Amino acid sequence: MDNFARAFFLTEIVKGFLLTLKYIFFVPRVTINYPYEKGPISPRFRGEHALRRYPNGEERCIACKLCEAICPALAITIEAEPREDGTRRTTRYDIDMTKCIYCGLCQEACPVDAIVEGPNFEFSTETREELFYNKDKLLANGDRWEAQLAANIIADAPYR
Repeated sequence: MDNFARAFFLTEIVKGFLLTLKYIFFVPRVTINYPYEKGPISPRFRGEHALRRYPNGEERCIACKLCEAICPALAITIEAEPREDGTRRTTRYDIDMTKCIYCGLCQEACPVDAIVEGPNFEFSTETREELFYNKDKLLANGDRWEAQLAANIIADAPYR
């Protein structure tokens, strides 16, 4: 190896070492401490499902069954009956989360934004039965995340 090649090789080693020192001491870290720090979530994120209510407390679902019809995994089951005022509301709204593929078609098909996929991505369970969501659990999810769900729908509206 001649002197030129040796000098070039040593300068490349020094450059690599300086680059390593730069990233160790001067560049801010890009990783996060996951369980304690959470990264940003897109308004279009499709996580745990929720049923929303109107501001007066009435549930939004009008039992049109479009979400049940469009679900490619057949994860949604709806039963409905008419009320005294002539409108229809659901008596049963079940989602089998073990079948759900989180495609978001149910959310897109809903004409009143009743069924949405919320911001929660941490919903592991110990038993399979806990992944069968009924109407009460879906409404509770909607009540818990309503402010964030409404903000996500407004942020996503220009792209729909």
